[in-house]
Amino acid sequence: MGTGVEYTYILIYMLLSIIISIVIFLLSYFLVYQSSDFEKISSYECGFSPFNDARSTFEVKFYLISILFIIFDLEIIFLFPWIIGFPLNGKFSIFTMMIFVFILTLGFIYEWKKGVLDWSKKQRIILNEKKIVW
Repeated sequence: MGTGVEYTYILIYMLLSIIISIVIFLLSYFLVYQSSDFEKISSYECGFSPFNDARSTFEVKFYLISILFIIFDLEIIFLFPWIIGFPLNGKFSIFTMMIFVFILTLGFIYEWKKGVLDWSKKQRIILNEKKIVW
């Protein structure tokens, strides 16, 4: 086995990155002239003044899209360890990853056919035999 020497490079890298980030932060804090005026402390919303409260309710489709993004993002993260361990596992890992990607693709096609990803039309969800229009 190893004596831990292979981990020293990772430790050195992490320490250097932390030190460099702290130095850059402190330099930007002390070397830059800091003044606050009304324009800097006002809220910015795509170039125009905010017209509503930031705590207003959102439509359900925004939450659905964010949940779908998180789900697919997490599923893609599962591909990275597979890529690292691919040479060690052989044909079994190829078969299991093909099943995983197939199920992922089926889920994406299902969402696409249901119209969840289409923002241009009114979407309908059938929930407990009741139609809800967004």
